[in-house]
Amino acid sequence: PSATATMCIWCSRCAQPTDPVRRQRATIAAVSTAQGEGGIAIVRVSGKLSRHILRSVFRPAVIEAEYESHRMYYGHVVEENGEIVDEVMAVIMIAPHSYTREDVLEIHCHGGTACSEAILNRVLRAGAQMAEPGEFTKRAFLNGRIDLSRAEAVMQLIGARGEAARRASLRQLGGGVSSFVGDLSKRLTDVLSTVEAATDFPEEMEEPLVAGAVCEAVCEIAEEIEEKLDPRAARILREGASVVLAGRPNVGKSSLLNALVRQERAIVTDIPGTTRDVLTERVELNGLYVELSDTAGIRETGDKIEILGVRRARGALSRADVVLLVLDLSEPLTADDRALLRDADERYVLCLNKADLPPRLGESSLPNLDRVRLSAKSGAGVKALTAMILKKLGASSAVEGIFTAKRHIELAKKAAEHLRACEAALKGGIPVDQAADDLWRAQKLLAQITGQNATEDVLDAIFRNFCVGK
Repeated sequence: PSATATMCIWCSRCAQPTDPVRRQRATIAAVSTAQGEGGIAIVRVSGKLSRHILRSVFRPAVIEAEYESHRMYYGHVVEENGEIVDEVMAVIMIAPHSYTREDVLEIHCHGGTACSEAILNRVLRAGAQMAEPGEFTKRAFLNGRIDLSRAEAVMQLIGARGEAARRASLRQLGGGVSSFVGDLSKRLTDVLSTVEAATDFPEEMEEPLVAGAVCEAVCEIAEEIEEKLDPRAARILREGASVVLAGRPNVGKSSLLNALVRQERAIVTDIPGTTRDVLTERVELNGLYVELSDTAGIRETGDKIEILGVRRARGALSRADVVLLVLDLSEPLTADDRALLRDADERYVLCLNKADLPPRLGESSLPNLDRVRLSAKSGAGVKALTAMILKKLGASSAVEGIFTAKRHIELAKKAAEHLRACEAALKGGIPVDQAADDLWRAQKLLAQITGQNATEDVLDAIFRNFCVGK
């Protein structure tokens, strides 16, 4: 940096511009496909030098006077001395009709680390700079192609666990959050305009009438936000759910796990204590990513290894989103059953197993919890249990809700709190112009969701979690 500079313009270690403005002008490149072997790999370039780099590194099979935008060309990437690096397909996408609204070059080469890295190094020598995590999507945001909520949806879509998460991310990418927040912001602007008019022309607008109208409008907006807030369901949609099978030995937990995953995943025997550790299997239930865990039979025992299994089982129970407490319908309740029932809460589903045998368990003595009669051996009742699990997880509210990203939920929740504070102030007789301070705060919070007033620190925090090529 110069003697008067407050920020380093060029990093001496990587020779890349670190000033945000100069960095935005640089042409960036990265491998956009995952590491490892595959059919193809893609090296992506974005910036003003894209066309120059194409002509520098690419030798087409048929020479073109000018490359047409969005058309694939066959040829080879070559070194400076003309040596062939790889056989490739190349495409140039001319601004603004590209992902970043800059000129974008993509080189499709053979899959595998060696080919893609060799081509990336050639592109860097031709004038590009190595892209930072999420920099392509960040440029799409800064260039006005997408707002911040849609930019975040890109990463959610890439990391989606299960079909339900994919659909929710795609809805957000299509503008689900943006349109909802935009509508709320417009209505808040109308409310604030009413407040300004009442403040500027008090003789023409009666304070009680204005306060009543503002209070009603604010209450409606707060209710709409709160209807779309379900942090637990959103977390389960993003990260998946934990469903744990519990019960004393030999009630059929392992058989039920096998029935739910539709394969012989757990060892099933008549010997009590066969399962000694937590066995986890990942499945999709109606598009929702779920980790099903079979645990050691929970009972009083002197076996040291079984004691460790019981301890791990209790730990899994404490962290579970849903607990399937398996009871044997063909036997009376035991002391171990009753001990487990005493700890049951709203997360529990009572799985009354072995319904194909004569019943000996008195259901009237069971607590008032959700329950399903089933037979893990025959599969009867397993479909009903799956529906019950989805109901307990709130899967439908997660899919139908608007806010799924943690950052959006936190901002929307704070906005709703400010709206409720304004409502309470107006009902308490506070003047409209004073109560309106909470309206301004709510509107600023909503604007942060779409990135209208996002700071560089916020953008860095969001995009640093992206993969490099996106």
